[in-house]
Amino acid sequence: MGEWSEYFEDFPEENPANWVGGRFDPKAAQKARNHGAKLATEQSALNSTIGKLIADGKAREKAKKRGSK
Repeated sequence: MGEWSEYFEDFPEENPANWVGGRFDPKAAQKARNHGAKLATEQSALNSTIGKLIADGKAREKAKKRGSK
């Protein structure tokens, strides 16, 4: 027998990734995977923005403490 990917190409209904809500629906499964990937990309960008805001705030607080001494 070949690779699992070859098996799932021949028998897509056997691939658990093609089942959504207990029913075989490869189009909905692909849509859900794409949506998850999009959310992950957006979350990564938001995390980066938040990290920058925190770093800027810490830098301002540090500068403020140095200025008051």
